[in-house]
Amino acid sequence: MYRIRWIVCIAIILGFFGSCGVSKSLKDRPNLSNYNPQIPEITKTSDSSYVYSNNSLTKNKQGLWELYVSGDPLQRGLITGALTEDLFQEQEAIFLSKVEELVPSKTKRYFLRKFLAWYNRKMYKNIPEEIKAEIWGLSQYASQNFNDIADPYSRVLYLHGAHDIGHALQDLALVGCSSFAVWGDKSEDGSLILGRNFDFYAGDDFAKNKIISFLDPTEGHKFMSVTWAGMTGVVSGMNEHGLTVTINAGKSKIPLVAKTPISILTREILQYAATLEEAISIAKKRQVFVSESILVGSARDKKAMIIEVSPHNFGVYEVPNSTQLICSNHFQSDAYAKDKNNQKHIFEGHTQYRYERMEELLGDHKKITPTIAVDILRNKEGLKDNNIGYGNEKALNQLLAHHGIVFKPEQRLVWVSSNPYQLGEFVAYDLNKIFKDSLNSRIGSTLSIPNKNIEKDNFLYTQAYQNYEKYRVEIDQIKQAVADNKHLTPQFLEEFKRLNPQFWETHYWLGLYNYNRKYYRAALNNFMEANTKEITTVPEKAAVHSYIRRLKRKLK
Repeated sequence: MYRIRWIVCIAIILGFFGSCGVSKSLKDRPNLSNYNPQIPEITKTSDSSYVYSNNSLTKNKQGLWELYVSGDPLQRGLITGALTEDLFQEQEAIFLSKVEELVPSKTKRYFLRKFLAWYNRKMYKNIPEEIKAEIWGLSQYASQNFNDIADPYSRVLYLHGAHDIGHALQDLALVGCSSFAVWGDKSEDGSLILGRNFDFYAGDDFAKNKIISFLDPTEGHKFMSVTWAGMTGVVSGMNEHGLTVTINAGKSKIPLVAKTPISILTREILQYAATLEEAISIAKKRQVFVSESILVGSARDKKAMIIEVSPHNFGVYEVPNSTQLICSNHFQSDAYAKDKNNQKHIFEGHTQYRYERMEELLGDHKKITPTIAVDILRNKEGLKDNNIGYGNEKALNQLLAHHGIVFKPEQRLVWVSSNPYQLGEFVAYDLNKIFKDSLNSRIGSTLSIPNKNIEKDNFLYTQAYQNYEKYRVEIDQIKQAVADNKHLTPQFLEEFKRLNPQFWETHYWLGLYNYNRKYYRAALNNFMEANTKEITTVPEKAAVHSYIRRLKRKLK
């Protein structure tokens, strides 16, 4: 999972800078001759409500932007761009500020652009023309401030591969998303329920303006997704037939060339599949360049499955004798039974731990409801309800999620979390109603069903939450002090430890600070304390043990 911010920055760099050079050729441009090129004239009906024809953008009281867009591919892109222009340009500025923060040298950025132009040279061949036309329309509203990096179309196009390239570059770290599905005798009314956390963190500003998008295309199925300005791909969504998709990153080798981004593949599934069989068929025809689990739920099939894709393999995982399905970030199908990358990932990472935690929590309830599903997504404890510290990647709720979401496909109901993380109110939407309503019923009012919303997490009202929010600020300060070898007061260090004492990283960073200052006895105590906590991965545990051995030698 991308808690380490520089990993996110690498993904952003690859997404944006990868376009440079390629844009000099027109070969990647979509054919727009069959589409309506009319430029939308947006009407602003309030400070947070915008309208064009049958399309609208409104901010609800929970802070979620609700976007409704219809039309042909080019019109969808132009309308989306026009309605979300301010949000789009703000999001782009957030991304690019992180690029400059990571690579301040103009010379280094120049050479990086040259390399990545080569790396992304074939991505345009693996994206459907329809999606490229939509991205072209959207890109007309991108900021002109960054044209020295690449032209707007190329910047937006290659941004859609940032997620893929970022987690591939690690054999690094992964987006540690957790998801599950239940149906039949495991759900309260027998119908399918799915829940997922999208634990992608690119800074607080990145998650500030979430968009709940409702798309009515001229071809294919109407669908909703949780997204952000500038993104046409799908990470979590459901279509009008009750087919759902969510993505979970898998362990990948570093690919040699970019192909179809996962979010574009899942978008295609959502727009053109109504059954599990149709979803498999679409997934098989696309060439991806990273490993990913796609959890697909189907109202028609009344069950869920996992499609497991990678550059050189393909598998489908189902549970024929069970009514629950769990997905963390490792593969489960027979096709990957002997995959060494997958086996290593299970052994060294935290995916198996989260898998077992979901098993425990689902097992605590005979029947699952949407409210119980939300409670599971919000759970902050480790196995057997152990306190493993706030922000631990082994928890289902790592207190950094971009969003949490729960689907009830047979009823076309969906609940989407509001800030902060997945602790805010889960806002309910009825796709049957939304795709039938007229524009007049949407202007200035929420598309949600307030009486079906799920309340905020009570954790928001606790001292522990206040401490955690302060901890998040102070851990950045101590990391900076470690990097710069700067002095912090004993009072600061004591308060930092008090804010999140059960989290292993608290003591690890104190250990690094004291080690750099040559306070070896204090550092040893810190690392010994970290070793008593639930450390996230095998490599991180090895790092703690290494410091302990090193310090014991120094203190002899």
